[in-house]
Amino acid sequence: MVTFDRRGLSRSRIDDVADELQLATHTDDAHSLLAALTCEPALVFGVSLGALVGLDLVCRYPEQVHTLVSHEPPATQLLPDAERANAVRDQEEVEASFRREGIAEAMKKFVAMAGVDFEDREADIELAHPGPERVANLTFFLTHDAPAVRLYRLDLAALEAVAAKIVVAVGRTSGAFLAHRCAVALGRHLDIPVAEFPGGHSGFITHPRAFAQKLHEVLMAEREK
Repeated sequence: MVTFDRRGLSRSRIDDVADELQLATHTDDAHSLLAALTCEPALVFGVSLGALVGLDLVCRYPEQVHTLVSHEPPATQLLPDAERANAVRDQEEVEASFRREGIAEAMKKFVAMAGVDFEDREADIELAHPGPERVANLTFFLTHDAPAVRLYRLDLAALEAVAAKIVVAVGRTSGAFLAHRCAVALGRHLDIPVAEFPGGHSGFITHPRAFAQKLHEVLMAEREK
């Protein structure tokens, strides 16, 4: 198993972002990493922004992906017009709140929009305390990654061509919230079933054991096809 710190976060420091960061930049990073590690198609998992990166990866570099599990990608373009407009306004307000009021207020809005409930977790799970990198990571996310997500558009024709490689996933308890609705819309567009995972948008944090078991089951089932 391989995980990595996305460009601009934690150990993947960059001194300057000269141009507007695009989501495709993260995709190219993932592509380069996979190319350096293996010649075989990979089992890929991503949540939220990472779920969009995974979708972009399987569209642009399909030979590198055996199966993608895309958990609640915030692909607002798939929503009905009025709902999409509201979602974009909410996303823009998170970014504006960061500029006006700072990280804390912006993240309150973001957590509410995503429907993250850290109280809903496996009984003995203690959430990790934020490390010293948290402020820098959130600053980078709100400055660069949040706008990149808002501006990104899926290549729907390319997605349709690789639908057999994609598992769309949602959280069991996040049904009323944006990313869950986007995932359901994606499954509907691709005419594929949507897999339900424990917890909500951040179920991998709040329900790590049950979430990992479900992910293992899904990936093994896809691998055997």
